[in-house]
Amino acid sequence: MQLLVLILALTQAPAQVPAPAPAGTAAEAPAGPFVALAIRQGQDQLGTITIALRPDKAPISVANFLQYLREGHYDGTIFHRVMPGFMIQGGGFSPEMEERPQRAPIRNEARNRLRNELGAVSMARTSDPNSATDQFFINVRTNHNLDFGIAGMGYAVFGQVLDGMDVVALISQTPTTRRGEHENTPQMPVVIVKAYEVDAPPPPEPEPAPAPAKAEAPAPAGTTP
Repeated sequence: MQLLVLILALTQAPAQVPAPAPAGTAAEAPAGPFVALAIRQGQDQLGTITIALRPDKAPISVANFLQYLREGHYDGTIFHRVMPGFMIQGGGFSPEMEERPQRAPIRNEARNRLRNELGAVSMARTSDPNSATDQFFINVRTNHNLDFGIAGMGYAVFGQVLDGMDVVALISQTPTTRRGEHENTPQMPVVIVKAYEVDAPPPPEPEPAPAPAKAEAPAPAGTTP
């Protein structure tokens, strides 16, 4: 059984770090492909999380993720590990906490200079740096202590949430419990109903220019403003 990936100690940045993490951010010019995760909890449709993948920076991780997605692997899986103020993790378990079959692990690409920023999507793994398979996590805060050079080999970022961080925030606040050997598991399963590829989202609308300040009329003579 695949081990839980992120140890609780990593939720706190170390007092001293061995070396600064390389410059870069997961939000740098996302070009796609793009995927969407339709999320449900109980009878409630929580919404959709849209993610821009980064094959230019993490080709192995993106190819691995897309293969699982195109095979329907993620449909019906859950976010099985939820830690408020840290991350939400999913992709590997059914609502009954049965582990989905996995392909061979992939090479860690955390050297790619993408950082574990708020909204960054990264590969989950065990203590073995090259053990990532189907599970992934979404950062719900900036977690630079998970980057290459700070957390040893680090956790490889391969995408960025473009839309649906409100859904991520809802998931991160859901009450959790312990189920067997699994801690921080939502009491009510948070299900990825469907994971699918989508067209590039339209560019954001430019913000309107501020209206020019309206000149105030001078006060009438003989009065005080």
